[in-house]
Amino acid sequence: METHTDVLLITANVGSLFDNVGEIQSGWLQEFYATIQRHKPQFIALHFQEVGGKDYMLNMGHAENFFRSIESSGEMKTYDRTCIYVDNHFKAEDRFTALGSMYFIHASLKDVYQYDFAVKDFKVVSGQSKFVGSLDGVATVEKEKFPKNFWPDFKWSRKGFMRTRWLIHNQGLDLVNVHLFHDASNLIACNSSPSVYSDNRRTALRYVIDRISHSAGSTLPFFLFGDFNFRLDALRLVLDLSTATDVQTVTKDGSNEVEKIIWEEKDNDHKVVLHIETKLFDYLHQSVFRQDNGQALLKYDKEVAAFHDVIREEEILFPPSYPYSEDYSEPTQYMTTRCPAWCDRVLLSPAAQRLLHRSDDEGDMGVVYNTLGPNICMGDHKPVFLFFSLKTNCF
Repeated sequence: METHTDVLLITANVGSLFDNVGEIQSGWLQEFYATIQRHKPQFIALHFQEVGGKDYMLNMGHAENFFRSIESSGEMKTYDRTCIYVDNHFKAEDRFTALGSMYFIHASLKDVYQYDFAVKDFKVVSGQSKFVGSLDGVATVEKEKFPKNFWPDFKWSRKGFMRTRWLIHNQGLDLVNVHLFHDASNLIACNSSPSVYSDNRRTALRYVIDRISHSAGSTLPFFLFGDFNFRLDALRLVLDLSTATDVQTVTKDGSNEVEKIIWEEKDNDHKVVLHIETKLFDYLHQSVFRQDNGQALLKYDKEVAAFHDVIREEEILFPPSYPYSEDYSEPTQYMTTRCPAWCDRVLLSPAAQRLLHRSDDEGDMGVVYNTLGPNICMGDHKPVFLFFSLKTNCF
């Protein structure tokens, strides 16, 4: 007999929450609890990236308090089983990923099992389990940092992935927390289409998909949700944004290295339309990124398309998730550090997408793919969530 389990998947790059503890964190939690109250999921999966923020050695204590506040809150009291995994072992540079995954199971949901990768079998989930540290030797989670040769120009990064495997009413699925590499320079990103950074991300994501498809026994439907750092095709976008302008390229003194590129209007005012540096992307008409939820820019969002054979995604109807202002009074403004993009995503295999129950019944929310806190400052990344009813089998 087919049954349905309401599931909420959330991905959140929370680095700025720990660099700016205070109002942002409080607002973040309020939006999280409000989303739970609105959708009333039976199974919640929270995937975090950049746990501890940029200064993780100083802020990891703030991160632990943040996780503790969620698991002990009154809003979560009806979730009687929790599984928490936090990789905060920053002293192990060769393995540290700064990833955190939290799973909450409502008291009304029975028959939930989690996979033990050591014994290669599912075990019933009961009570609260919490693992904070290196996660080495924890049998119910697989964690891996990407090989260094994926990004040879960078000596060190925290990027990697973390997987858990579940059985809900006899329906198995993999939940994978992913963090891919960012664009280090706006100037380099504009040099080619696709950019060198896009190529690197494609290599890493293929690696993740291959790993979860050829390990731990049979391949199950999978959900990949995290900070993929997917960016718009910068070369194509800039060409379109800078039509009918004059361009000026500024090089560093005594070299041919480009320091900045400036596009100016051709009229007498010579107003600067676009100004790009390594960590500056300042476009005069920023409203284009928010207008109609940025729909006009989706044609430049091409990185998922490279995985059309193995990856699906629900329709994007929300503005780019990054980089939002960290000023609490400007919750809908983008910073001018990077070109806004849909970095944070929930992706799924074709088999997983077929498990999403879609109903035309009045009052049925169906499938919801959106951001958390669109009008609240949530840090530089807006969390992205997918809510749906999972088709399961109850005998």
